Amino acid sequence: MVFQITALYALPLALLGLVLWFRVTIMRSNLNVSIGEKGDQNLLLKIRQHANFIEWVPLMLVLMMIAEGNGAGAWVHISGAFIVIGRFAHPFGLKIDKASHPLRYVGNISSLIALLNVMICIIITSAKL
Repeated sequence: MVFQITALYALPLALLGLVLWFRVTIMRSNLNVSIGEKGDQNLLLKIRQHANFIEWVPLMLVLMMIAEGNGAGAWVHISGAFIVIGRFAHPFGLKIDKASHPLRYVGNISSLIALLNVMICIIITSAKL
């Protein structure tokens, strides 16, 4: 089975994941830190930006593949669009000194909408099988 819809959203997410990973790796190298952040707040921020991405994206892509495989079709685009918007916005809204930033809210709400949508898609399409 080909997952064309999921693949459409997986590519920009993979590129973002690569950028977030690269930022952590470069900073770790510059600070000579192998594990942890050794109290460096900027490194901690970059680690959390990447970690938050990793906490959301793999699960979402798997769920999108399930929904697409079940025949959810165009509904998968809704989750794809929202998860891409959410995951691109969130790192810019995650701040060390400010818990509430508009882009953090955009990231969280967009990701939640994507998750709820794909879960509903799976429930509906699984009931038809």
